[in-house]
Amino acid sequence: MVFRGVATALITPFTNEKIDIKGFEKLLDYQLECGVDAVVVLGTTGEPSTMSEEEKEQLISLAVGRLKGRMPVIVGAGSNSTAAAIRACRQAENLGADAILSVTPYYNKCTQSGLVKHYSALSESTRLPIICYNVPGRTGVNMTPATFLELAKLGNIAGIKEASGNMEQILECIRLLGSSAAVYSGDDSLTIPIMAMGGQGVISVASNVCAPYVVEMTRAFMRGDLQKASAMQRDMLPLVRALFCEVNPIPVKYAASLKGFCDGSLRLPLTEISEQNARSLKSVIADYQ
Repeated sequence: MVFRGVATALITPFTNEKIDIKGFEKLLDYQLECGVDAVVVLGTTGEPSTMSEEEKEQLISLAVGRLKGRMPVIVGAGSNSTAAAIRACRQAENLGADAILSVTPYYNKCTQSGLVKHYSALSESTRLPIICYNVPGRTGVNMTPATFLELAKLGNIAGIKEASGNMEQILECIRLLGSSAAVYSGDDSLTIPIMAMGGQGVISVASNVCAPYVVEMTRAFMRGDLQKASAMQRDMLPLVRALFCEVNPIPVKYAASLKGFCDGSLRLPLTEISEQNARSLKSVIADYQ
């Protein structure tokens, strides 16, 4: 298992069209201080599709250099091209990453057989553990539980980030897998429900800006305090709604600017949050630490 608990899907701070190194280091230190269990660099929340290969290498190196040996650094290495995803996996391994998060191939809309062949090729290309990432709302492709069960038979397919939002499908995935691979929530609003069904934690957007809250919520569950964990999950719903009121990572980057981590800059085609949503998010986030 790569981690149990909370892995933060990190934003990438930008300033003047370049990576804000000090802002990124501040964010990494915050995750470490708050007891987060792992970080994800170059996930969807990190805007990797807008970054050059040199910038991706720089970001991985920064995270590994600051966190290596203190918490797992998981690197997003997905593409709609299997060859490109293999190159990304090898780059992450060469730069010292601890694991890979690889989204299902998007736009091409391959079959389930295509998914098996794609991830099998990735598995053969690296010794690192791989977490598959199922987010059909973004990719147009849904990995079924039966397909992931087949993939989990490969030696280094370690888990799946499930962001389909389909609880029946997620439960079936957990049922089929047993202890053979980890299932992680890909939705901040479903963390405790998924953990209660046998999931191992969450790859969280919210923990960019309220890591202590998300960490305590999962810790409460893991020490058997389901009442507290459930209450925290329910109480978190207004924040989750605010953080996803526009396309991720637009709201969370604004929230990060309010917390002083960065100036909130985005790269086109993403644009700054609307004034109305900014006001709503600002009023909500003050209640969470």
